[in-house]
Amino acid sequence: MSETLKRTISGIIYIVLLLSATLYDVLTFKILFGFFMVVAAYEFARLINLSKYLCVGISLVAVLAIFQSAIALPIHLLVILSFLILLAITAELFTTRKPNRSLPVKIIIFLGYVIGTFLAFLHLPYTATGYDPQIVIGILILVWTNDTFAYIVGKKFGKHKLFERISPKKTIEGLVGGIVFAIIASLVLNYFFTSLNVYIWIASAIFVGLFGTLGDLVESHFKREAGVKDSGAIMPGHGGILDRLDSILFISPILYIIFQIL
Repeated sequence: MSETLKRTISGIIYIVLLLSATLYDVLTFKILFGFFMVVAAYEFARLINLSKYLCVGISLVAVLAIFQSAIALPIHLLVILSFLILLAITAELFTTRKPNRSLPVKIIIFLGYVIGTFLAFLHLPYTATGYDPQIVIGILILVWTNDTFAYIVGKKFGKHKLFERISPKKTIEGLVGGIVFAIIASLVLNYFFTSLNVYIWIASAIFVGLFGTLGDLVESHFKREAGVKDSGAIMPGHGGILDRLDSILFISPILYIIFQIL
């Protein structure tokens, strides 16, 4: 089987799985992304040379917590802490100094970059009336639109490198193009998905473009440190769960905060 065909088939299966689990029921949504969290924890442990047993164990506890309604997670506090940790990780992109990778720092990074972001994402589709899959589907569409058109615009018109040291192919033109088309997609979504108002959809599109790109750069940063091309191999032709969800996870704490404010 050719690499292109393998990549196409696994990509279709991934999208169908995402959409069907999200749309069918809140339980299937939690099961799928709970599984993704555990796999991502294992992948990230390998990337930063942290105990796989520790990371997977913590992720299993987090998964258990999201299935137990009796456990009231301090989600606001967890999301804010995760956001602050993401900012600290992002700051590493702007220095050539070797980052601090002591054991306590690695654990803090893991909690913010994997556990905190997954918990934020899992709490995005809740409104005053309960679980609303439109929110997740809308965010996924914005991310896919941004990624697709950032690539197309960057390939066609890209001349100015965005962050060549970390990701040589990304361009400023691609970044702007991705955001513009994501905003257009948000206006279309506003007509079909009425859970959020137009201002939240537009704000989401802008932050998806900005922080989704940062998320991609941060994951590339970790992979360069580890000397690997992909975070894992669970998806043939696409790499690991972190390779597929890096943008979505990175923007989740920001979107959660926006949804609370607006």
